Amino acid sequence: MSAIEPPAYITKADRESEALGYNPQVLRRLALHARPYRAKLLLAALLMFFSSAAAVSGPYFVKVAIDAGLTARNGGVLVTTLLAYLAVSLAQWICTYWRINLMAKVGQAVIYDLRTTLFGHLQRLSLGFFSHYSVGRIITRVINDVETLRDFLTWSVLSIARSLFTLLLIVVVMLDMNLRLALLTFSVLPVMVAATLLFRRLSRRAYRKVRGAVSWVNSVLAENVNGVRVIQAFSRQGHNRRFFSDAVNRYHLEQSVAAARIVSFFSPLVDVLGAVATAVVVWVGGAAVLGEQITPGVLVAFTLYIDRFFEPVHDLSRRFTQFQSTMAGGERIVGLLDTAVEVQDLPGARELPPIAGEVRFEKVSFHYPGEDADAARPVLIDIDLLAHPGETIALVGETGAGKTTLIKLLARFHDPSQGRIRVDGQDLRTIKQGSLRRQMGIVPQEPFLFSGTVKENILFGRLGASDEEVAAAAAAVGARGFIEKLRQGYDTPVEEGGVMLSVGQRQLISLARALLADPRILILDEATSSVDTQSEQAIQQALLRLFQGRTTFVIAHRLSTVTNADRVVVIHAGRIVEEGTHAELLAAGGRYDHQYQTGFQE
Repeated sequence: MSAIEPPAYITKADRESEALGYNPQVLRRLALHARPYRAKLLLAALLMFFSSAAAVSGPYFVKVAIDAGLTARNGGVLVTTLLAYLAVSLAQWICTYWRINLMAKVGQAVIYDLRTTLFGHLQRLSLGFFSHYSVGRIITRVINDVETLRDFLTWSVLSIARSLFTLLLIVVVMLDMNLRLALLTFSVLPVMVAATLLFRRLSRRAYRKVRGAVSWVNSVLAENVNGVRVIQAFSRQGHNRRFFSDAVNRYHLEQSVAAARIVSFFSPLVDVLGAVATAVVVWVGGAAVLGEQITPGVLVAFTLYIDRFFEPVHDLSRRFTQFQSTMAGGERIVGLLDTAVEVQDLPGARELPPIAGEVRFEKVSFHYPGEDADAARPVLIDIDLLAHPGETIALVGETGAGKTTLIKLLARFHDPSQGRIRVDGQDLRTIKQGSLRRQMGIVPQEPFLFSGTVKENILFGRLGASDEEVAAAAAAVGARGFIEKLRQGYDTPVEEGGVMLSVGQRQLISLARALLADPRILILDEATSSVDTQSEQAIQQALLRLFQGRTTFVIAHRLSTVTNADRVVVIHAGRIVEEGTHAELLAAGGRYDHQYQTGFQE
């Protein structure tokens, strides 16, 4: 075992599901997604039935050819039997070809639907989910686990049914052909059942570790790709490469080899048992042929049936391994789909009509979901705050005071633990989230741009805006100058995350995106903190004009932001401790005055 293993959170779901080899809920969900394609599934099942019957009939035709053709020296029967054998083999090939085609199409269609459902669910999940679920784990669910389900549905579902059906037909034919030889063939089954049970237990444990290793690889890979600038800035490339190679990737290698070692033991065992059964049948059957108790054709057919008998056993052992992976991956997908959306529209929630922008916090307290309400440390406590339409409010306080949480509640990314928030007199819980956020613009402190052009990123807030409106929004925040100097202007690709632009340029585009949406409520998480002084002055002048007629909340880290606000709200330890204009709070000589005197830094 490796000295280093994945963090506990990586393998938690796998450990919890280790004892459960079969989960009917996974198959029910898979069947639910496959229901629209049940006609194709039924046709594929019929093709499977005919191809299996054709495969089982092959040795019987050989028996007839030997006994009724060669032994009886009847050329007509021999030719007729061989032609029938070829016809049946051709029919088997045709049925198998169309079955595989149908199942491939059904499998891809089902996984398309499932992956779309997963993506849509992820878009609806509340922010609290993403704070404790890493990007790498999400990618593992949507890519690796879904691919496992696709392979199972495409190749394993009917293959398992085909193997079981083929085994049943072979058993019936062998028992009917010669009871004694059939029982001799089946004498190795107790050993095979014991080996299968041992294989099942060992493989379940081994493949659980393989799945944990895959999740760890994805998590570390996503983390290092997202943090590549920090890695290079601190020259951590060599250390991170060694950690990935010696710990993460090494662990994946060791667990994969261990799982393969278990499979490599079981598969030859099935071959050996098949060889033992064949030897016993040839020995006993050969004596019976010499004693004229059975015909040579029966003995030859039996040896062929033994080979066909162990072939589906081989296939079932392989499918069992895939079945284990499918159950584990399916459980994680079902768990993700069943993750509750913390903030949901209530039944009967109304559309929010065009608002003036009055915002009222009434005795609002909050602690993050999942925490015990009695034991949890509240982030906000008894917040009472009224913002009039068109008023600009600066939120001031040290790191962790609760400023960002306050605006998250206003945007309804979370619901208050106690109290309520009203917009134009309407409780946010009674209105639809979409109708609220369509009238709200949010600019985070860390700007994020999507892959695409500058124009597409500005249009993100209002897709139907014209080119003139895009240019006007860019001009209003002082972004038009640098955009027009780009090699393709507004059509310049920014790449993922906006890596082709500076932090300040990305923030200017984020401001233009928010303002193009023409929000009635504007939320700025100190949107000028990433730009230089010259750019900040231009933005401040533009924002002063744009704030008119909009209710604005600004998380303030700079003095210029505070002095331009209509009101300053000082938050400390989750409570509002001071409130007033910049001049009034300085005159009061309280916490705000102290923060001002120390350079207005957090």
